[in-house]
Amino acid sequence: MSSFPRAVQIDPATGLLAGVTQVLSPHCDARPPGVQPELIVIHGISLPPGQFGGPWIDRLFTANIPTDAPAALSDVAHLRVSAHVLVRRDGGLRQYVRFGQRAWHAGRSQYRGREACNDFSIGVELEGTDGTPYTDAQYESLAALVAGLLAAYPSLSSEHIAGHSDIAPGRKTDPGPSFDWERWRGALAGRLS
Repeated sequence: MSSFPRAVQIDPATGLLAGVTQVLSPHCDARPPGVQPELIVIHGISLPPGQFGGPWIDRLFTANIPTDAPAALSDVAHLRVSAHVLVRRDGGLRQYVRFGQRAWHAGRSQYRGREACNDFSIGVELEGTDGTPYTDAQYESLAALVAGLLAAYPSLSSEHIAGHSDIAPGRKTDPGPSFDWERWRGALAGRLS
């Protein structure tokens, strides 16, 4: 039985998802005054690269990678990064940053001429790689999450959803060619109709 949510509930006042694991990250801060989330950015991540499960994404986003961690993590151990939510391979959700805060997920980025996407976006990580197909549960869970975000935050629109590669071309490739945008948009449309 899959663990992806049939529906997602978000408290806009607290910026928290109901009924999901919260692993709050120190790698966040306040959005600029008056700025609301207007963009959803979809990423892909696996730690160590190409491996799924385990504690390493949580540890990266909470600045808790120990010195005796696998050698493959040495390049990322010093990074101060986070995302709002991770969608695991089984479709389960983990939240790291409240939606009203600025997560540090996009880096140098631009969307439709507007720079510094962290200021006005929500970052969602999918546990995966550019070359590994994402799971059925991830597509359904991501659709449920985005439908919940669109319902909770009127500043968001289904027209403003991009991949990390779209806002940082040449620097980032995720969620990669293995992410089926058409399939996912169909799943989202089914949730919104």
